[in-house]
Amino acid sequence: MGCGRVGSELAARLEAKDHSVAIVDKNANAFRNLRPGFTGRTVHGYGFDEEILKAAGIEEAGAFAAVSSGDNSNIVAARVARESFGVEVVVARIYDPRRAEIYQRLGIPTVATVRWTTDQVMRQLIPDQVASDWKDPSEGVSLVTLMLPLSWVRKRVADLEDEGHRRVLAISRFGTARIARADDLLQEGDQLHLAVDAVGLDELRPLVLAGRREAAEHPSGAHR
Repeated sequence: MGCGRVGSELAARLEAKDHSVAIVDKNANAFRNLRPGFTGRTVHGYGFDEEILKAAGIEEAGAFAAVSSGDNSNIVAARVARESFGVEVVVARIYDPRRAEIYQRLGIPTVATVRWTTDQVMRQLIPDQVASDWKDPSEGVSLVTLMLPLSWVRKRVADLEDEGHRRVLAISRFGTARIARADDLLQEGDQLHLAVDAVGLDELRPLVLAGRREAAEHPSGAHR
């Protein structure tokens, strides 16, 4: 549901992987966003209307994505797909991150664009911040990206890990990401991608702040 930039791109990618696709939008002009050669079904109407969903083939659907520009429409449509038609794989695009957390707890996976974008911008504006890229609905595990404090340069990945609480998954260096190894030496400009639980996240914040303070107090020794 939703044939804007996201919906039309999803339709194209799914078709490219040989899936059959139907796309619903309340604005018939939105179908102009579809790439030339789209062979799927286009249905004009509201994606939370059961008859419209039936016309789109919801009863045979393997998955449903609600990616319109309205949070309420996306959530209602996602719940209709899940609860009325039994579609097992359902995802909703949500602009309000507070709503996203609520609906994830109801078992509807959500993609909260505003939260993701805000976290990315905040990370660049305030490098000391440790922000979650993703958090599971039970809040047991978070994925975190952080800019490497200068005082951590030449530390090993293993130095930053805590078995059961923090794990460095990958390093982004010069625009390329790769899986981290325990003996990798960290370099200036690295971005670290970590999986943490609640304890690991609480431990990580003061570690980052201490690293920033150390670099500020001893700038000449930051790379030793």
